[in-house]
Amino acid sequence: MEKFVKVMKALSDANRVRILKMLQHRSMCVCELQAALGVAQPTVSKHLSVLVGAGLVEWSRDGKWIDYRLADGSAGPFASVMLGNLRHWLDEDPSVSAVVERLPELCRESLCVSEKNGHNDIYSHKCIHA
Repeated sequence: MEKFVKVMKALSDANRVRILKMLQHRSMCVCELQAALGVAQPTVSKHLSVLVGAGLVEWSRDGKWIDYRLADGSAGPFASVMLGNLRHWLDEDPSVSAVVERLPELCRESLCVSEKNGHNDIYSHKCIHA
């Protein structure tokens, strides 16, 4: 019962659902998710902590960044089923499509450089993501 409740609570926040929908397209770092959602870094980190705790998201280190990606579902059947179902849900939701459409503009290299230089210009160029 506890794992089921954790998954359901993790999915009870709209920004956490948006994060999952973005991660369906590619792995992302906190600064990319922050820029897409327009929320503070600690807020994104808290959301990611909840999603990781529920077995919906995994992370790995990539140089100076931590990449977040959808979990493979091995954490349990509830996370696996919900991730599978979410692939078919909410694509037409305006708040989901708005953040997904911004993904090509979000590039960790330019975001981190912009933050260090005090600039807020995250749309200066498009990144190529593998």
